[in-house]
Amino acid sequence: SYKYFPNVHELAAESDVLVVACALNKATRHIVNKDVLEALGKDGVVVNIGRGANIDEAELVIALREGKIAGAGLDVFEHEPKVPAELFSMENVVLSRHVAVLTEESRSDLRAHTIGNLEAFFSGQPLLTPVHADSLAQ
Repeated sequence: SYKYFPNVHELAAESDVLVVACALNKATRHIVNKDVLEALGKDGVVVNIGRGANIDEAELVIALREGKIAGAGLDVFEHEPKVPAELFSMENVVLSRHVAVLTEESRSDLRAHTIGNLEAFFSGQPLLTPVHADSLAQ
């Protein structure tokens, strides 16, 4: 029942808030570029919780400075740990260090999952979460 958008540009043109939460690969590097930011528009806000390089950060700074978008919330940065100095002085930007997995619950789950994989491996059982070589980026 939800409207489908074949690309991020069309999605941005119809959105008030664009949340970026995708993996980083060749297809998604700078998936949010100048054109997408302009499509989001002067009342739009972009939030990046995926990977820093999903957004063309130089174009983001320009769009924010020139009022082409209303604001940004950034949990990740293109050249971490470096953050463009200009972002710190912008009233329409919220910056946060990437702490998505730094909760007590997520660390406990990760620890249990790692132990489960190690136990499976050393007992000759299938891994809980195998990584297949053909799925790795080249």
